[in-house]
Amino acid sequence: MLAKVEVAFKELLACLQTAKMYGIVHPMFQKSLEKVYVVFEDALNDRQEIVIGIVGDELACEKEIFFDLGKLLRPAILYLKERNIERLAFYRGLSKEELGKFVGIISGPKEDFKTNPQQLLIFAGIENISIGKLKVSSRQDTGTLEFNQLNLYDFSMHKVAQVISSVLNLEKIDPRMLKLSLNNIIDSLSMQRQELLKLATVKRYDVEVYVHMLNVAIFSMYFSSRLEFEKNDVLDIGVAALFHDIGKLYISRKTLHKPDQLSEQEFNRIKSHTVLGGEFMFKYVDSLGILPVVVSFEHHLKYDMSGYPRMPLLRKQHIASSIVAICDVYDALSQRRGYKQDYSPDVVYSIMNKDRGRSFDPELLDKFFQFMGLWPIGSVVALNDGSIALVRQESERDIRRPKIEIVSPEDKKRLVDLTQDSSLCIERYLNPWKEGKEFLRLD
Repeated sequence: MLAKVEVAFKELLACLQTAKMYGIVHPMFQKSLEKVYVVFEDALNDRQEIVIGIVGDELACEKEIFFDLGKLLRPAILYLKERNIERLAFYRGLSKEELGKFVGIISGPKEDFKTNPQQLLIFAGIENISIGKLKVSSRQDTGTLEFNQLNLYDFSMHKVAQVISSVLNLEKIDPRMLKLSLNNIIDSLSMQRQELLKLATVKRYDVEVYVHMLNVAIFSMYFSSRLEFEKNDVLDIGVAALFHDIGKLYISRKTLHKPDQLSEQEFNRIKSHTVLGGEFMFKYVDSLGILPVVVSFEHHLKYDMSGYPRMPLLRKQHIASSIVAICDVYDALSQRRGYKQDYSPDVVYSIMNKDRGRSFDPELLDKFFQFMGLWPIGSVVALNDGSIALVRQESERDIRRPKIEIVSPEDKKRLVDLTQDSSLCIERYLNPWKEGKEFLRLD
């Protein structure tokens, strides 16, 4: 059914181009309008509504992203985004007259769209089309899936699972599709990094290894971008981070999630995942490059080379491996697993800093927490005056004193920059799955 949606949207943009060239009273436009109306009517026979979103520079419908269509229609996508249109919804009952009015409106100058673009449609009497930003719901009572950062995270997770499964089965992969998915994440990190990083820190508690791999890729891309790597290098580090634990997926889940202490044989088997990972990724050098091989092999070497696998000759760890190593441990300590409880952010910070100069490059570790903050965005925290707050923005001046929003009690609700208010401080972290759960609804 999505094939019909793809055809309908392509014909809509062709009609828009005709309107810009000839105007909406020209016979060429009327002919094009008739064609686009027929395909929309056909597509809406299968569903109550069609919702199309622009995610990064790509077009999406439901959980499918039209990568090929997005590349083909890139100028048109930019045209819509310049008019504050990132989401278009068409409802059953759409008339040809409404469709013609709609095309006429969006073919106008972008200055007309400085305010809410939906108002233009309302004034024109168009009832069966809505447009706007991605986070605007289609209709209150439809329950239609919104295109937001959670959808992007879940979509990326789905694509990651597909690609990793292909690698484990030694099948061909589509490196272009993989890099486009990660590129969408990079774009989202630059536009709405708080929302996406929040998903990878305090809101996501999954035991699956591939979820950990995506989280590490997100953190690694954010970290390397803040270190001012070029975008192509950030993308390469993201791909390498995504496959850093590919060898671990080849090892028995029973061993990985065993609640008791591992035997020496079991521990040695787990340590072998770096060599296995390197071997897997070496088969994909032509499509993904050498960096995934290097990172898979090196991410447990440690800064002082005391880790594994043991090397006959000491050499400095590649910077991409150092970045991924920090992000790997950070996510592993932060998330709940079958074999351990999650640690609070201050405990994670303490554990990792005990290994500075040994497991981690001290300078990189300091930079990581400077950018991420001690208390991740979205954390629920208790203050010294007994109030409860949500962390809204990290502070690079003092990682212990971020910008917060007090959410309880009611009479104290306000935004506070803790670097500017010495009377308040964070006393402890509230686990979002336990005592902090009731406050997440206020986020």
